[in-house]
Amino acid sequence: MASLSVPPVLTSPRNDAIALHRAFRGFGCDSTTVINILAHRDSTQRALIMQEYRALYRQDLYHRLSTELSGHHKRAMLLWVLDPVGRDATVLNQALNGEITDLRAATEVICSRTPSQLQIMKQTYRAKFGCYLEHDITERTFGDHQKLLLAYLGIPRYEGPQVDPSAVSYDARELYRAGEKRLGTDERTFIRIFSERSWPHMAAVAAAYHHLYARSLEKAVKSETSGNFEFGLLTILRCAQSPAVYFAKVLHKAMKGLGTSDTALIRVVVTRTEIDMQYIKAEYHKKYKRSLADAVHAETSGNYRTFLLSLIGRDRY
Repeated sequence: MASLSVPPVLTSPRNDAIALHRAFRGFGCDSTTVINILAHRDSTQRALIMQEYRALYRQDLYHRLSTELSGHHKRAMLLWVLDPVGRDATVLNQALNGEITDLRAATEVICSRTPSQLQIMKQTYRAKFGCYLEHDITERTFGDHQKLLLAYLGIPRYEGPQVDPSAVSYDARELYRAGEKRLGTDERTFIRIFSERSWPHMAAVAAAYHHLYARSLEKAVKSETSGNFEFGLLTILRCAQSPAVYFAKVLHKAMKGLGTSDTALIRVVVTRTEIDMQYIKAEYHKKYKRSLADAVHAETSGNYRTFLLSLIGRDRY
């Protein structure tokens, strides 16, 4: 369930484009107007605004925002105005080819998306950056982590809710034999099962594993694997069980301790606002006994804070 708040009566995309252009004129940028418009329009409406802006002013709104905004506010807004698939492709490209390679971010995006989302994302990545996503992954990763990501990208998994109990039990036993029952780990079995099975199936496998062996599959993954390979498997497993719980934990980790991981904070807020941010907020409050809005307010400031809070909305508990 999305947290995006859209006015019941919208102004036309043309009038929004005109209002944005006025906000850019003069000394400095009227960031309040920019946020009030763009943070309260869905992806279709934002695309229409961008079309109108180009038609009216012969300028690309994305590039105009890039020149008018700064800092974390700029980074967040430039991701937000992209369409969801283009946004994911951009996050992946930045993670794989930016000044600092962020394999955790790339792994999170790939392993938390559905097969249909991944197929469109691969096409968009190729069109936008002139390179196959698989090529960049092969260049930046190695070993079992690489094998997992390439398999997860390449296999068209079932997306429905049906689960075969006998297949679930078989996979749970296979994972036990491939890991905790033997000396060493059969990583190929973990890769095969985690990359080929649907999310409902994997959630059922986790429940069956616990029932059969009185131990969680997550703990088995942690004890049998390591590094980015472990992170990828855990991301798949946790998203299979509950994407909202998974992303609530990512947000908490981004903001806990000294300093804030703004890259992770921006990535999750911007990519989940139109999908399941209401569920993420509920899980965050349930687990950490404070609202996500309060946490974000405490860790951010200025227009950056205003923009993120406009996307996630204030909680009412």
